[in-house]
Amino acid sequence: MLENDTLSSVLYIDLSKNEFWIEKKPELFEKHLGGTGVAIQLLHENCPKGCNAFAPENPIIFAVGPLTGLFPLASKTVAMFKSPHTGNLGESHCGGRSAIAIRMAGYGVIVIKGSSATPIYLSIQDKKVFFRDASTLWGMENCFTVGRIIRENEPGSGLRTIMRIGGAGEKLVSYACVTTETYRHFGRLGLGAVFGSKKLKAVVISGKRSLPVRDMNQYRKLYDDIYQSAVTSSVMKKYHDLGTAENVLPLNELGGLPTRNLETAKFESASKLSGEVFAEQYLGRRLACSHCPVGCIHIAALREPYGDEPYFYKTSMISYDYEPIYALGSMLGISDAEGFLKLMEQVEIRGLDVMSTGVVLAWATEAQKRGIISEKETMGINLRWGNYNAYMEAVRCIIEQPNEFYKALAHGVEQAASQYGGADFALSFGGNEMPGYHTGPGAHLGVLIGSRHSHLDNAGYSIDQKILLTKQISSEELAKMLLDEERWRQILSSLVICFFARSIFAPDIVSKALQVVGFDFQPEDLHKIGEEIHREKYKFKIREGFSLDTLHAPKRIFETPSPVSNFDEKFILDAIAYVKKELLLE
Repeated sequence: MLENDTLSSVLYIDLSKNEFWIEKKPELFEKHLGGTGVAIQLLHENCPKGCNAFAPENPIIFAVGPLTGLFPLASKTVAMFKSPHTGNLGESHCGGRSAIAIRMAGYGVIVIKGSSATPIYLSIQDKKVFFRDASTLWGMENCFTVGRIIRENEPGSGLRTIMRIGGAGEKLVSYACVTTETYRHFGRLGLGAVFGSKKLKAVVISGKRSLPVRDMNQYRKLYDDIYQSAVTSSVMKKYHDLGTAENVLPLNELGGLPTRNLETAKFESASKLSGEVFAEQYLGRRLACSHCPVGCIHIAALREPYGDEPYFYKTSMISYDYEPIYALGSMLGISDAEGFLKLMEQVEIRGLDVMSTGVVLAWATEAQKRGIISEKETMGINLRWGNYNAYMEAVRCIIEQPNEFYKALAHGVEQAASQYGGADFALSFGGNEMPGYHTGPGAHLGVLIGSRHSHLDNAGYSIDQKILLTKQISSEELAKMLLDEERWRQILSSLVICFFARSIFAPDIVSKALQVVGFDFQPEDLHKIGEEIHREKYKFKIREGFSLDTLHAPKRIFETPSPVSNFDEKFILDAIAYVKKELLLE
C-alpha cells in the first residue's frame, strides 16, 4: 500500500474508560485488503472466546477498504461483532455515507470496545473523538428523531455519517439494526442490540482529506471505465428505475415468492405490491450512496390526513426494497400498499431488522391460527393475514416486551418456536430468519452454509434460476458453486464494493484498481485471499460453538413447492457434508 495512505490507521475507542488511541497496522491491509478481511482478523484478536454478545468485551468493528473514496460503488462499510441473534459471527454491510466518512476521517478501521455506565454517543472528527452525553436521547424510540437532533448539533455536514439506534436496540431485541442516513442500515444479526448493551446511542463520523494514488493517469482512465460500465449496465438501470422491487412480479410468476409464512410461494395480490405500482403511485425520490452513480434507494411518499382537520395532510417518506415487500407484504398476506408502508414505517423508526421482523410475525400468525398460542399470549391482538394494524401493535409489543411471549419474539423465530412449538414452520436458517427466496435448493442451502446466513453470502437463488431450472446437478456440485461464489465475495466485501456491482468488478478489474492504490495482486492471488478470509470466518464461528453437524433446514421448505423442486432433506445434508470436508472441518 502507499506510504502516505491513512487506510492503515486503526482507531480504538474504549467506552469504559472514555479513551481512544490510534495504531498503524499496514501489515493487516497488505495481507487482508480491508473490510471483511481485516475485520475478521481484528474480531479474532479483540473478542474473547465464549464472551457474551452483550458483554463489554464484545467489540464493534467498522472497516472500509483501499478503493473507498476513490472508485465508484466501493461504498459499503463492513461491521463485525459477535451476534446476539445467533451467538456466533455477526457481520453486516451498510451503504449511505458511512464508508466515505470513515475514510475521510483518516481511518481504515474503527474498533469500539467496553461499555459506558451512562448513555453516550461518539463524535469522531478527524483525529479527535468526543464522548457526548446521550441521556436526553436515551429512551427515544424513533431513530429518525435521534438522527435529526444529532444532525443539528454536530459539525461536518456533507461527508458526515450518523449511525444510531432506536427503541429496539435499547431494549436489546436480538435483531435490532443500526440506521444510517435515515434510509440505510446495518441490518441482520443484531448490531443495534450490541450498541444498546454498550449504552451507545449513536456514532457520528466526519472528516476531509485527499487520498493518494500511484499513477494519476492510470487512475483516471480506470475510473472512467468503471463509471461508464456502471451507468450503461442494463442491470444497474434496473436498480435505478424500479430498484430491487422489480423482482416481486418475476419471482411470483416463477413461484418463488414466500407467502403467508411460506404456506405457498405465489401471492395472489403480488401485483398490488409490485415495483411498478410503487414507482407509479408512491415514488417520492431516489437516493444514492456516496460515490455511487446508480441511485438504487427508492423512497415512497405516503400522504395521509393529519388529525381531524380538513385539508391538512402529513407526508411520510418511507424506503422500500424487495426484501421489505416480501417480509412485511407477501409473508404476512398484506396486499394493501399503504398498509405495507405504514407497517414498514413502524419497523423502520424503531430500528428493527425488517426481514427478521416479518418472519417472526408470520410464524406468530400461523401459531395463533393453529392454536399453539392464543390471545392470552398476544395480549388480545388477533394476528390475521393481511391485518397490518394488528401487526403494528405487535411490533410495539416486541419492543416493549410486556410478557414472556413477546420477550421470546424479541429473540427471533427460533427462540420463540423452542418455547412454544411450531418448529416445523419456524423459518430459521442457522439462527437467522429466512430471506425472500423460495426458488429451490440453492437459495436455502446458500443461506444455511453462508458464513453469516444471508442470501447475499453466495446468491444461491441466482443459481436456482440460472442453472437448476434447466439442469440437474449433484449436491456436491451445488455446494461447490456456492463456496466458490462466497469466497470471491470475500474479496468484494474486503474492498467494500456493493454486491450489485459484482459483474463490473471482475477479478482483472479488481487487480488493476488495487495496483492504482499500491497493492500488487494478480487475480489468482485474490482468489487465495478470498478463500483464506472465508476460512477465518468459519474458524470464528466454530470457536463460538457453531457446528455444521447441527445445521438443519425447516421442514416447511420441503413441503411447499418451489420452481426447482427435485431436492429433499438428504440432498441438503449431503451438501453440508461436502462443505464440511472442503473446509477441512472434519
